[in-house]
Amino acid sequence: MSLFAPRGPADIAALIGEHPLAWVVSGLPGFLATPLPLIAEVSEDGSVVALVGHFSLRNPQVAALRAAPHALILFQGAQGYISPGLVTQPQWAPTWNYAVVRFQVEIVFAPEDNTEALDRLIAHVEQDSPSRWTTAQMCERYEPMLQQIVAFRASVLACDATFKLGQDERPETFAQILGGHSDAALVEAMERARV
Repeated sequence: MSLFAPRGPADIAALIGEHPLAWVVSGLPGFLATPLPLIAEVSEDGSVVALVGHFSLRNPQVAALRAAPHALILFQGAQGYISPGLVTQPQWAPTWNYAVVRFQVEIVFAPEDNTEALDRLIAHVEQDSPSRWTTAQMCERYEPMLQQIVAFRASVLACDATFKLGQDERPETFAQILGGHSDAALVEAMERARV
């Protein structure tokens, strides 16, 4: 197991929950890529088994994926530059810390699930907001909008994750980076990965 592997499947699901915007990349007839927010479906052991989202029907990637449904989905979590100025070791070299997940998937379009896919995404991003938005607020605009999108489920064929978050640093160097770095999200991700 790599030093930079996530501690378990829950780390991957958490990254997706915190950073749901992913790149959906397909390769036929030519490379196409669309940024989309996605929701993870997990198995009993917490492994991501599928990703759910929706495309605009105007997106040319829809036709490409109908013809060749395999794609690569890329998520990026916390990331950032780690300057040697943060540590007291004179020979220490700069680095970049990051957490990324790559999924190979097979996409199946499900227009009958448009409403459910939207509701799940909205529930996730709105969460417990006191002024939580719902699709009912769209009134007469909602039904026509539903006709302009198509939901999909991307079944996971393979998953590869790299959580390079300072696990290879000496304890004193790691503490100096945490104490001096200005990106709170990156610091939090590093702390979680080190436990």
